[in-house]
Amino acid sequence: MKFFKPILAGAHRKDRILACIGAVLGIIVTVMVCASIPHEIADLPIIVAPLGASAVLVFAVPSSPLAQPWPVIGGNIISTLIGVAVFQAIPHLTIAAGVAVGAAILAMSMLRCLHPPGGAAALTAVIGSQNIHIAGYAFAFVPIGLNSITLVLAAMLFQRMSGHSYPHRVVTPITLPSTGVQLQDIDAALDDMHESFDIAREDLEALFSRAEHHAAQRQASA
Repeated sequence: MKFFKPILAGAHRKDRILACIGAVLGIIVTVMVCASIPHEIADLPIIVAPLGASAVLVFAVPSSPLAQPWPVIGGNIISTLIGVAVFQAIPHLTIAAGVAVGAAILAMSMLRCLHPPGGAAALTAVIGSQNIHIAGYAFAFVPIGLNSITLVLAAMLFQRMSGHSYPHRVVTPITLPSTGVQLQDIDAALDDMHESFDIAREDLEALFSRAEHHAAQRQASA
């Protein structure tokens, strides 16, 4: 049963239930809004599959750097534009699919809008239907751009109503004696580990400062 234990730090049952409700409402609102706007090209999807993954991020882990508004909107649109460009430049579908996803990751990383569903958006632009290919670069804006903007706005409203901050606001670290962990210490530790973690440096600083504060209180009361 250990494999079924929560893997997200700080995840509570109430937050998981709220995430489910938020995703339901967010996707419904996105479909309704996007369905009300006519497409120039018939038979384009009202909503694209990568938005399901975006919904997981913005509603289940709204504090993640990967779930912030710019990564959602910029990551999806930019990745789709890259996917269209690669499809038009590389005639071999298998190679184009791989290049599109790799190039999307590079572009999102350089433009500070890394968003995992962006890889799926780039892939969709390559392996999608004939109508998607006919739409070309316009596909990045309608429906994908419109989908992304609508979902972000829905998430902002829902998270505010549910008591979470979105876009995420970093909690102010607790002031500790000079022995407290600071940002430069976190940067040094990250350099030592050679790994990427789905949490902002500033959130790590706030987390460590509060953990040290509680540790000091526990030791004082012992």
